[in-house]
Amino acid sequence: MKYVVILGDGMADYPIDELGGKTPLQYARTPNMDLLASQGQIGLVNTVPPELPPGSDVANLAVLGYDPRQYYSGRSPLEAVSMGIELADEDVAFRCNLVTLSAEQDYRDKTMLDYSAGEIDTASAAALINTIQARLGESGLKFYPGISYRHLMLWQNGLTDTVLTPPHDISDRKVGEYLPAGPGSELLLDLMQKSEAVLKEHPVNQERRARGKRPATSVWFWGQGQRPSLPSFYEKYGLKGSVISAVDLIRGIGRCAGMDVTLVEGATGNLHTNFAGKAKAALADLRRGMDFVYIHIEAPDEAGHQGNLADKIKAIEEIDEKILGYLLGELDQFDRYKIMVLPDHPTPLSLKTHTAEPVPYVIMDREQRLQTRPPRLYDEATAAREGSIFQDGHLLMGQFISG
Repeated sequence: MKYVVILGDGMADYPIDELGGKTPLQYARTPNMDLLASQGQIGLVNTVPPELPPGSDVANLAVLGYDPRQYYSGRSPLEAVSMGIELADEDVAFRCNLVTLSAEQDYRDKTMLDYSAGEIDTASAAALINTIQARLGESGLKFYPGISYRHLMLWQNGLTDTVLTPPHDISDRKVGEYLPAGPGSELLLDLMQKSEAVLKEHPVNQERRARGKRPATSVWFWGQGQRPSLPSFYEKYGLKGSVISAVDLIRGIGRCAGMDVTLVEGATGNLHTNFAGKAKAALADLRRGMDFVYIHIEAPDEAGHQGNLADKIKAIEEIDEKILGYLLGELDQFDRYKIMVLPDHPTPLSLKTHTAEPVPYVIMDREQRLQTRPPRLYDEATAAREGSIFQDGHLLMGQFISG
């Protein structure tokens, strides 16, 4: 038996007036997802326990079958694992975004114009972070470049209970009430403010301004935590698995779970990612002996954070056509397979951030494809109306695998 999970990050949403009261998932053309819904099992799953924040870290742990209440230790340590950074027991990892803030003199008066610094390219971002490390790094503090705007800062003997806010949660808002608070906040805020002077006249930013692109004007810390410890996916389910994703968070979860991480050229984490390449890589993984493949696509979430309706619809349609459609045309080479499609959490366009409502899932077994059933759509409303709900989201994986 082969198992495939297609995870459209942030794909779920609220009804939108501009779409005649439909959600992007309802409005988008998704014949392949609808085929799964017509031939398989549909329902809702609660991926975010009420006591935890609705982040992709928490939600993807749950989807992969790990109870976040037991295993969640923060987002950044998972990303550190993906980046090959060794964490000592006393180290605290922080996500370090490159962001674009408005130009007011007082830092508190600035507005979060762009949590991604105009989706800055990885090479330019690395040059900026390396300069930040040279100028602001010191004993016990080290900055590591990542992908696009997503980077890491390691604080030896750091504190984990500082109150920090993800920058994508405060798009277009003044940052004053969202600055670091509590233990350790003075150091982090000082680094954020000093980073402005370092970045202001950097050649990378001068070039970006000249090309009409947003400069990276500051670093922004959030998502702190310490080294995680997960039982292996093989130990839990007896399956050899691989993860395909453009973002360090999901790769880190995969590595912590003892899974292979398959890199795809042109995988970017936004709408311009290599959708087809991810599908082909998943098929290649199954052919080389993997039992389970987890394909994560960040593009719908990025569109949701940016409030870009057209891009979110396009991302959903690309997932349906170039990933799910391709795999449905190829998976019959295996005697048996099961496929599941779902988001990890909603990222409503109206809010530009994550929420914790249950999300729609659909599961289809190869043997169900020959059954004749009435047509059914894959969307939030159909799943709520016609399916069951998994209140403990981490149990869904066991249902998917064991049936």
